[in-house]
Amino acid sequence: MKPDPDIAGLAALSICESLLLSMTDLEIIDRDEAHAILEDAATAHRRAMEEATNQQVHRDVADLIERIIKGRNSTRPL
Repeated sequence: MKPDPDIAGLAALSICESLLLSMTDLEIIDRDEAHAILEDAATAHRRAMEEATNQQVHRDVADLIERIIKGRNSTRPL
């Protein structure tokens, strides 16, 4: 089976979301910290757009992360 970057990316996204949810459930981090982590990731992609060849990819990633922050991607809100 040839690796598919879309499948790998979706798997990584699911794992990261699950980790953030588990860490908040276990009170390792609170919801504010989980949101801060996601906001940092979105900001990094917004900044990367300025110098990137393919700005749309970074814009789409930042938009997706912001959807997660708003609770529109996960099975339960972060």
